[in-house]
Amino acid sequence: MSVEEDLLSESFDDIKHIGKIPIRNLWLLMLYASDIYREFDSANIAVEENPDDIPDLVAEMLCRRVEHRIQRNLSYSYQSRDAVLSRVRGRIDLLGTERGRLLERGKVACRFDELTVDTSRNRYVRAALENISKVVKRKDLAHRCRSLDTRLRRMGVSQIRPSRSEVSVDRFGRHDAEDKPMVTAAHLAFNLALPTESTGTRQLSLPERDNLPWLRKLFEKGIAGFYDTVLSKQCYRISAGKILKWQIESKSLGIDKILPNMKTDIIIDNIDLEHRIVIDTKFNSVVTNGWYRDETLRSGYLYQMYSYLRSQECSGDSLNNHAYGLFIHPSVGENINEHVIIQNHKIQFSTVDLAASAVDVRAQLLKVIEVDQIKI
Repeated sequence: MSVEEDLLSESFDDIKHIGKIPIRNLWLLMLYASDIYREFDSANIAVEENPDDIPDLVAEMLCRRVEHRIQRNLSYSYQSRDAVLSRVRGRIDLLGTERGRLLERGKVACRFDELTVDTSRNRYVRAALENISKVVKRKDLAHRCRSLDTRLRRMGVSQIRPSRSEVSVDRFGRHDAEDKPMVTAAHLAFNLALPTESTGTRQLSLPERDNLPWLRKLFEKGIAGFYDTVLSKQCYRISAGKILKWQIESKSLGIDKILPNMKTDIIIDNIDLEHRIVIDTKFNSVVTNGWYRDETLRSGYLYQMYSYLRSQECSGDSLNNHAYGLFIHPSVGENINEHVIIQNHKIQFSTVDLAASAVDVRAQLLKVIEVDQIKI
């Protein structure tokens, strides 16, 4: 049975599984790929008790997003204020000025808009940091949450948590689109729940069983989100969806219209070791039936990665000259980790067992990019 059939096969013996894959692991991928978490219709479903690693996972995501926004500067917005001032600012509140006889004291009541970092969005994120710091298991992660909470306070974000209505009406424009992942992680921090397949009273996103393109997209974005969340604070630089350029020496007039692009799923640069890993996720089995043998690697994938690696040599970026290609496939109860070195480029085919525990899935994803694994 193929991986797709395993993933989509029905299992009524255990409501915590889809086929042989635990529901929990699919939702862990959805958390890492949280920008597609909102793409599905809500449904009434039951939720199971949170596993111990869920709060730590969400806290890790939230901290990463908040740190990113602090580095780029938090978003400001205009807030309406009423104040008694010694000079006119904005509009004069005539009734308030007259009632308080403020003019006799050289004062005036004003209503004005003030640009501030103390927005409902930033206050919501600060409240999420404080909330989740109390439930995480890892002491270093709890300290990281509290430190970010303190940083936001020093930047001028108050501790008053906004109401649900304030948060629900908040809209993102082009100028503040980078706030969206941070706010999404804050939502997850306030809603630490994993769904089962039983009907319940909670409103959560519900994925479709037979939507294979969605599962492919989930696997790809979940893996990219995992590495971005877990590795970005270390000596790694993560790029997702990067387009590689052909080293073109000359071309005809119409070639730009038909020449295919090279777009990678994930690129991981180890800054300390000056090493680059080009990762491509594939939502199918590593091997397929061959003409002359029972199992063979998919030749198209090998040609694809070979093009990625060889086409970037001598491009001005020294990391491309010895880059390592890695395919990551999902599996069920199977572990494959094979490699070949072609013209000084290592190309590796690996699987991640989605039927394993969440802790094991994490360990597998980290192991395939270990230093010992990537040496040539």
